Parts: sequence; structure tokens; C-alpha cells
Amino acid sequence: MENLAVKKVFDTSLLRRVFSFARPYRRSFYLSMFLTVLLAVLSPVRPYLIQLSVDKYIANDLMQLLFTVTMLQVGLLIVETVVRFFFSYLTNWLGQSVIKDMRVAVYKKIVRLDLAFFDKTPIGTLTTRTINDIEAINDIFSEGIISIVADVLMIVAILGVMFYEDWRLTLISLSPFPVLIFATYIFKESVNKSFHRVRNAVSALNAFVQEHLTGMVVVQAFSAENREFGKFRTINKDHRKANIDAIFAYSVFFPIVEIILAISLGLMVWWGANKVLNFEVTQGVMIAFIMYLNMLFRPLRILADKFNTLQMGMVASERVFKVLDSNEYIPDNGTHTAENMKGGIKFDHVWFAYKDDRYVLKDIDFEVKPGQTVAIVGHTGSGKTTIISILNRLYEIQKGTISIDGIPLPDYKLEALRSRIGVVLQDVFLSSGSIYDNITLRNANISREQVESAAKLIGMHEFIMQLPGGYDYQVMERGSTLSLGQRQLISFIRALLYNPAILILDEATSSVDTESEMLIQHAIDKLIADRTAIVIAHRLSTISKADKIIVLDKGEIKEMGNHEELLQVEGFYHKLYMMQFKQAESPL
Repeated sequence: MENLAVKKVFDTSLLRRVFSFARPYRRSFYLSMFLTVLLAVLSPVRPYLIQLSVDKYIANDLMQLLFTVTMLQVGLLIVETVVRFFFSYLTNWLGQSVIKDMRVAVYKKIVRLDLAFFDKTPIGTLTTRTINDIEAINDIFSEGIISIVADVLMIVAILGVMFYEDWRLTLISLSPFPVLIFATYIFKESVNKSFHRVRNAVSALNAFVQEHLTGMVVVQAFSAENREFGKFRTINKDHRKANIDAIFAYSVFFPIVEIILAISLGLMVWWGANKVLNFEVTQGVMIAFIMYLNMLFRPLRILADKFNTLQMGMVASERVFKVLDSNEYIPDNGTHTAENMKGGIKFDHVWFAYKDDRYVLKDIDFEVKPGQTVAIVGHTGSGKTTIISILNRLYEIQKGTISIDGIPLPDYKLEALRSRIGVVLQDVFLSSGSIYDNITLRNANISREQVESAAKLIGMHEFIMQLPGGYDYQVMERGSTLSLGQRQLISFIRALLYNPAILILDEATSSVDTESEMLIQHAIDKLIADRTAIVIAHRLSTISKADKIIVLDKGEIKEMGNHEELLQVEGFYHKLYMMQFKQAESPL
């Protein structure tokens, strides 16, 4: 759950960071500030012209001048309307431009964070940061700081004219203002707390919905719909209550403002009427003061709300900057490219822990020569998948060295390193889009002829052509319209297209039927030919062909050798073989 602590509104360092994103649009920002000043100057002019019309032109029957002043007021109204349009459009345009750049920066940061960050951060929370929170930052420009400056300047301008016209009438009119200031403070604090709760509830909703939609198959398979629905209703109820508390504050505050305005007008009329009768105040001044008070209360009515909007934008920006400032990424300081990578791998006394010193890999030491196939076997949790994760530099090791072709992994450029290591996982990720896009990952440098050639080599081309649209067949989210075996074969085509020097197969045949396994085994044979391969598998057919088998247990290498050698030792591998592989061998 997010921290509910209320932050100060004008955190200048935070504001500077937000406005640094507006630097490319500084001309628009300066223009909006100029329009702010212009609106403040124009706001008291129309009431003054009306006062002038009543006191001088109507009273003295100067109809020609009255017509001129009336036309001037109409022109002024048109000018003020145009200025307000451009001010509103410009501030919103500026806000949208800033959040566009900020959202790009956040997403660029997220895709470069290491997997340890995603292990402890809910996807829904990152979705909230990238979409909802950044959208709230737009309000800093459209309804926040610039709009607040405009309202404050307008209030100052109007008060200045009112005191200039009649300071006593102004003081009488503003006598209820202490009550308004107190009510505004209470309103601001109440809404501020409610908005914090709303933001936290939105984040919790996003995280819950994202997680449960992704895992819906598990929810339904275990008939957990009602239980999970109950949790959702609880979170949604918190969101509703936070919003209703804010609505209640608005429902109380706005009528109070209207009552205070009515009292101010009543006091002004009561005191001013006597002065008019005694010819101490003109009728035009009274009419102008009614307009001044209405113009004064209009920004005051929403100023507290704008402060809350600004503060919510500040809170959102603080959360966004926490993502941008995260140092949980793999350093990319290498200089070596991997164009001529041969695929020789060496783990030199490697230790790795996901957290603190709870090592899941302990003193891993082995070597793979270019072109060799190495199988890694072991019980669940023995560290098999962790080995391939650190080989791809998805995580950083704590001790030891991992090198490819004699060059330590950190010395390679990260993108170059990963582009030469192909990965086929057990749980294949396919995104919404065509089969062609999922194979190429939208790489414009890969032609359709190359895709079809790779598909034919894998033995998948005929199946794809039987689908509606062939390679343009639209795959639903996570490839739900295709079987597990078909998704695996598509991932093989993808791996083959990128022609990796090192191929990693993570239990690629553990959950498919016999027919799919035969196709996948054929694809594996094609893939591992003439390249280094690291295979994590449960099936005997793949492991028995490996040049080297590494047996892991609780993060340690227990045995190493080929299939026949390890069976003769009658150790860990022999035990695993008897438990898991004997049944698979007998039909063969």
C-alpha cells in the first residue's frame, strides 16, 4: 500500500523536475504566462467601463459616447474570450506534450530495469505509474500552477481596483472573508486526504485486476471466482468511499462559498445604499462592485480545489520520479560487440542470490565449448532456470565470473549480448497481433521470405498457411487461440530467425503431447545444429543426446558428465533417471 503521508504542495525541487520536461516547449510556457498577465489586466476593465457608462454617459444623456463604450465592451468581451480560449488550449497542450515525453521516459526506463525490480513490484502498480499518475501530472499545467497564478493575479488586480475606487466599501464587502479562508482550509485538507486515498485505491484496483485477469485460468480452474470477487468488492468499496468523502467535502464547501458571497453582497448593498443616498458613492460604483465581487468569488471558489489538484499532481510526479530514479538496472558499460561470437561459455565459481546472501547458486563452475549441447537437470528449485537467467544478464551475480569466448559478460554491450543468445521458454509469450509480428517482434529488417524459410525448416509453414490469413492470422493475447505446442514452435521460428550463437531451451517439451513433442524435437535438432545449446528438460530424448549433463541440487553442482558416464556413477543423475526417465524410456 502506498504511503498516505501528505506532502507539501510547493516542493520546489519536485516542481523544477516536472518543469524541466517543459523546457522543449518553453515558448508555449512563456506565452501562457503572458496570457495569464493579460487576463489579469483585462478582468477589471469591463466592470469599470460599466461604472463609467452609468455615472457619466447615462446620467448626462451622452448617448453617442454610451454607444461607443458599449461597443468597446463588446470588443473587450470578444478579446477576453479569445484570450481565455488560447490560454486554456495552450496550458492543456503544454500539459499533454509534457506527459507524452514523460510517459516515453518512464516506459524507456521500465523496459531497462532488471528482473529483480519486477519480482517485487506488481505490474498493476507500474501500469498506474505509466498511465494514471502521469495523466495527473498534466493537471499541474492545465489546472495547477499556471491556472493558480492566473487566478491569484486576477484576484490581486480586482482587489487593487476595488480599493482604489472605495477602500471603505471594499473592507465592508470583504468582512466575511475570514470565514471563507477558514472554510477553504478545512475543505483543502479534507479533499487532500480523500484524493490520496483515491490514488492509492486506483493503484490497488489496477494491480488486482491486472493480476487476476492474467491468472484467470487459475481462478476458474479452482472455482475461486466468488472469493476473488469478494476481494475485488472490498478494494472497490474503498475506492468508492474515498471518492464519496471528496464529493461530500465539495457538497459542503460550494454552498458555504455561495452563502458568504450573498452575505458580502448584502453588506455591500446595506452600507453602499446609505452612501448613495448621501451622494458619497455613485450608482455606477455599486453596480461595478457587484461585478467585482462575483469575479472575485469565482476564482476563490475553485482555488482550493486547484491547490489540491496541484498537490495530487505533485504526489503523482513523486511516484513517477521514483521509477525514473530507480537504480535497479543492469549496467551497460561494455564495449564488445557479439558479431563473431562462437558460443564458448565458462562459469567460474559463480555465486548468486535473489536477495541479500540467500544464495540459490553456490560455487557453480563449468565450461561449455562452442557447438556443444549441455543439459541441466535437477529437482524443482535446484537453480536450473536461474543459471540461464544470469547467463543472459537478466540478473547480476554476486561472486565469480561468467564469460563467453573468454570475455566477461559485463564487457559486452548488453543489447549485443542478448541479441546473440536465443531463448525458448516453457511458457511462451505471444502478444496480440499477427503470427508474423510475433515471429519477427516487429523487426523491419526481417523479410517475409526469411520468416517462411525458417518456418519450413522447423516444419511449421504448412500449419500456419492453413490458418485464416496465414502469417497474418491474428493471435489473441498471450496466444490463447493456439495450442501450447504451436506456441512453442512459433517461438522456435523466432529463435531460428535471429540466428543466435547460443541457444537456451527451458523445458520446452515438458507440457506438450506426443505429436507436438515429435515436431518440437525435430525443431530442436534443427536449432541446436552448429551452435552452443543449453537445455533444461525432463524428456530423455533431449538429455541423452547432450554432450554434457550438469546435475544440480539445491544450487550446487553434484555431478557432471555425459549420459552413460553419469548412469555408471549411480549417483544423483541415476536416481533422477530412475524416478523420472525410466517411464519415458520404456515406450521408446
